[in-house]
Amino acid sequence: MKRIADSFPNIPDKISELAELAYNLWWSWHPSARMLFKLLNRVAWKESGHNPVQMLRELSPETLNVASEQAEYLRHYDVVLARFHEEIQTKVCWFAANVADPSCLPVAYFSAEYGLHHSLPFYAGGLGFLAGDYVKECSDLGIPMVAVGFMYPEGYLLQKIRVDGWQDDIDEILIRDAAPIRRVMTEKDEQLIVKVPFVDPPLYVAVWKVDVGRIPLYLMDTDIDMNDPWNRKISAHLYIGDIEQRLRQEMVLGIGGIAMLNALGIKHSVLHLNEGHPAFALLERIRERVAEGMKFQDAVEQVRATTVFTTHTPVPAGHDVFPFHFMDKYFSHCYPFLGLSRDAFLRLGIHPQDPSAGFNMTSLALGLSGYKNGVSKKHGEVTRRMWQPLWPDRKEEEVPIGHITNGIHVPTWIEPKMELLFNKYLGQNWLEDHDNPVVWELIDDIPNAALWQVHYWLKTKLINFIREQARIRWSHNKVNPVNVITGGVLLDPTTLTIGFARRFASYKRAGLIFKNIERLAKILNNRWEPVQIIFAGKAHPSDDEGKRILQRIFSLAQDPSFGGRIAFVENYNEQLAQYMVHGVDLWLNNPIPPLEACGTSGMKASLNGVPQLSIFDGWWIEGFNGKNGWAYEGKGDDRDAEPLYDILEREIVPLYYVLDEDGVPNGWTEVMKEAIKGTGAFFSSRRMAKAYALDYYQNAFRSA
Repeated sequence: MKRIADSFPNIPDKISELAELAYNLWWSWHPSARMLFKLLNRVAWKESGHNPVQMLRELSPETLNVASEQAEYLRHYDVVLARFHEEIQTKVCWFAANVADPSCLPVAYFSAEYGLHHSLPFYAGGLGFLAGDYVKECSDLGIPMVAVGFMYPEGYLLQKIRVDGWQDDIDEILIRDAAPIRRVMTEKDEQLIVKVPFVDPPLYVAVWKVDVGRIPLYLMDTDIDMNDPWNRKISAHLYIGDIEQRLRQEMVLGIGGIAMLNALGIKHSVLHLNEGHPAFALLERIRERVAEGMKFQDAVEQVRATTVFTTHTPVPAGHDVFPFHFMDKYFSHCYPFLGLSRDAFLRLGIHPQDPSAGFNMTSLALGLSGYKNGVSKKHGEVTRRMWQPLWPDRKEEEVPIGHITNGIHVPTWIEPKMELLFNKYLGQNWLEDHDNPVVWELIDDIPNAALWQVHYWLKTKLINFIREQARIRWSHNKVNPVNVITGGVLLDPTTLTIGFARRFASYKRAGLIFKNIERLAKILNNRWEPVQIIFAGKAHPSDDEGKRILQRIFSLAQDPSFGGRIAFVENYNEQLAQYMVHGVDLWLNNPIPPLEACGTSGMKASLNGVPQLSIFDGWWIEGFNGKNGWAYEGKGDDRDAEPLYDILEREIVPLYYVLDEDGVPNGWTEVMKEAIKGTGAFFSSRRMAKAYALDYYQNAFRSA
């Protein structure tokens, strides 16, 4: 078997472990590791999109040889690699001390998307970033886990905005050999190919691996020669619009995922489903036990006792429901393997209030999972109300669905300059204990001027990045000058800057702030206290309503009456998200309540001292304390724009522009500090992962 280093013959032996480090996303949440690559060649690092695999493949042997002979670089190299190996290999961890022996059979975590880094475009939005943050945190805590998903060779979408503002959906082709992802090879030095059970004609997946710290993430790819053309496209894109192809995709994710783990020789003790997309894995786990001689009901109970299901969707329309004739087409031959009649099988996925609608994947997951949760306190309430018919003999408050509020991976989302500031005042080891609220009280020790200096630097960095992206589109892609202007070249770092960046789904209401154009223009164009807004986000390829909202905002950004103070930044991804949550002054969130299940983007902004203005929904119901941002009750219609304007005019804008003699907005920085303090501990993925381990995994391990 080839070593990873063998793939990089240009790397000298002295620094050969750079190859191993490049293929482990541990570097993505350790600034010192990223600096190790950046020091090789800052221009190459930037041009690679901060992708060390691509950069190492493109660097000349001469450049690498120079680094290998520099004593200072080698010292940095030795320190980073020693820490890397220690963290990856150590058996001393939180999980071992508090839950179980880390050598126990792992949790198998299934998710349709993972937001890990922009070099791996396997995500569409919050669900993927939540999964990515969770896997990283499980690595940090030593929670034994194997993750399963898809390797989407054509990604989600590369967004291009026409001059009329309409979104074009371009395939985001992944160059596999230039990304931190590797083929899983057999002893014959061939890529591992796995046959998906019970699919006719036969369907095969190639297996890829991403190392996320200590956690292996195995990804399936149907785009191989062994499959017919229709089957090859199953894993091409996230969230295929065609309902039959979507069903086949979820069959591969769930059933194929279990088959892949078996082929890898990986036994798991607990199954954790991140949303209903992979719920067919439950049926495959039951089938395996029935095949070993267990009675169906006993198999159901055993699977139920070892399964965790997390739902993120607060509306019935958001759950996958497949027509019965497609279920018959693809599963009729499986009924006998489970010892079930057709009706008994289909009842596993029927919603009692609408039994003729089809086979509901969330109904299936809820019925066969012993541990079920929503992703915020409010979402737990909404979910219990929505699914109470599955438990007709129980009152709504007795429905066995709990909640574990989402959190963010602090090391990933804290900006390195902000981290250095925290190191100075919170102590060098604050990250080791960042879910302890007491640690964050030391934020008050940071001088207002020091906090503001870092924030203003990050704001300038954001605007410079936006301008540079506009310049590239102008010079390389020859876009229309209108796209350059709307892309943010007129942004001013001295102006109060609002950020709105998320999926352009209609319920998120990106256009709410434009309800009263005249009033908004007055706010933006105030000569002495101006305001500017940066928008970013993608509409789903089949969501024409979302595309029309985007188009209207793009059109308004062209309007000279707004003075260039509205920008729409094209092709929102993880990299742009990092710049925005670090660099804007205020985060705007105004969904139709209660449709925001949680909403982690506001957490990322608050962690970096960017307070939020939001309707009470999702995490903000738990997070708002009266001092760490602004909140108001939403009615769910256009009337919600009025309190938005009122708060901006009467509270936010005046506070921002009250400066001391050194140009520091002391009142504003106090709100920034409260935002940081209110987020860092409770809304971290560390608190979240510990809750899953202690409340769910610990009990499920006992039943395995």
